[in-house]
Parts: sequence; structure tokens; C-alpha cells
Amino acid sequence: MAATVREKGYSHWDGRLVERRFPWWPITRTGIQLAFRRKAFRLFFAGAFLPAFFALGGLYVSERLEDFRAIVKSNQALLKIDPAYFNTFLANGFFLFLLLLVLVFAAAGLIADDLKHNSLQLYFSRPIGKKDYFAGKMAVVAFFVFVLTSLPGLALVAFKLIFAGDFAFLARYPWLPLSILGYGALLAVFFSFFILLLSASSRNARYVTILVFTAYFLSDVLSSFLREVFKNPYMNLFSLRANLQQAGALLFGTKPVFAAPPALSLAVLAAVCVLSAFVLGRKIRSVEVIR
Repeated sequence: MAATVREKGYSHWDGRLVERRFPWWPITRTGIQLAFRRKAFRLFFAGAFLPAFFALGGLYVSERLEDFRAIVKSNQALLKIDPAYFNTFLANGFFLFLLLLVLVFAAAGLIADDLKHNSLQLYFSRPIGKKDYFAGKMAVVAFFVFVLTSLPGLALVAFKLIFAGDFAFLARYPWLPLSILGYGALLAVFFSFFILLLSASSRNARYVTILVFTAYFLSDVLSSFLREVFKNPYMNLFSLRANLQQAGALLFGTKPVFAAPPALSLAVLAAVCVLSAFVLGRKIRSVEVIR
């Protein structure tokens, strides 16, 4: 009895490739989900909301001065609710450190893990390019920045109106919500480029974490050293933290953090972003997709 011999070859797919409007969204969704799976991250993420609760308490006390006379006598300046109050909440050094801490846990491995597992070819074998890849990764950072900055900031404005029982505060500072959104956007763009640049520099996410903190705090140390040597406030431009605070003072219309044009701080932050974009573009090389 003769055996039937069958020849099996490759079958061609005759379907139609559908272009998605946001091809980067699955990358963002996965990055956010992976971050929340880490118990340590959830702890730091929850802790990053503590400054917002303290700011909310200040708003309540400011509207109930007669009930908190002892606090008012020793903290009059802290209870003056104006754009400077919101700038103090969003741009103080402690809050920026908490924000950086959350972003390191959430984003240090965004590119490092892909390099470690050689996943880039899998990404680019799909109908996405480098722009979609970077957009998906940056959106992860932007998500956490906006949740921790703009969302609480706008909520504080709403609570201020509720506690006051009128819209006088918003009528006095109608541009304040835009300042909150603008500062959140500035932090999102800067930290996206800054962290992704360092994430692409190593295959080890823990090493990236060390690099992020080292670069951030070393800029402060270098700035302090140069300021002591040259006795010049312009040396603050070497500090990433000081530049972020100076940019916040500009957007909220408050007194500059140091005696230098705030536009220079914006230029420094923009230069870091441009340099990061250039290095990332050279570091991540896509694979051609045949459609």
C-alpha cells in the first residue's frame, strides 16, 4: 500500500493590514500595568499624594481661620492662597524628589528591559516605527506625571472654590488652571526624555535607577560647588531641580528661585530634551517593516 506523500509549504496571508489611529497605545497600557504590578511601586505611588493632602489641609484652614487661630499666628504666609501656594506645592524640592522616585520605579526599565530581552525587533516587526515606540514609552512617564501633578493641582482649585462657596478665587486668577496644566506638561516632557535617555544607556534597570538619581543629584552638587566658587547665581543653571523650579515660577507668575532670566532655565531644559531625542534616535535603530 503506497503511502501518500504530502508537501507542506508556507501559506500566504491574504488579509488587509489595518492602520490603527494610536499604534503606540498598547505599549503605554502595558507599561502602566507592569508598573502597578510591583508592590513597592504602589507604595511609593500612594506616598506621592501626601503633599497634595497637606496642601488640601492648608486650603481648608485658610477658609476656617477663626477655628485655627494658633496655626494662623505662626504660619500666616503659608495660608495665603494664591498662585505661589500652588507653585510651592508642585515645584518644591521634596515633591520633585517624590515624583522622580515614582518615575524611576515605573520607567527605569522601559527601554532597558527591551534591550535586555532583545525585544526591539519584535516591536518593529509590527507596523510601528521609532516614533510610535517612543510615543508609547513617553506616554507612560507622562501618565504618572499628570496623575501626580496636574490632577491634584486642578482638584485643589476645585476644593478651594468649594470651601469658599464662590468663584472669587478663580475670577482673580483665571489663568491658574492653565499654569497647572502647563507645568505638568513641562515636567512630563522633560522627565520623559531624561529617563528614557538613561533607560536606553543600559540593559540593567537597577543600573538605570542609579544613573537617574546620580545625574539628578549630581547636577545639584555641581551647581552648589560652582556657585560657591564663582559667587554667581547663574551657576544654578547647572542644577536640574533649580531649573524645574525656575520654570515653575515663570509659569505661575511668582518670584524667580534665583537671580537669572527664567527663559534660560527653559532653554537648559529644552537642550536636555533635544540632546536626549538625538541620542535616543541614534541608539534605537528600527527594523524595516515589509507591508
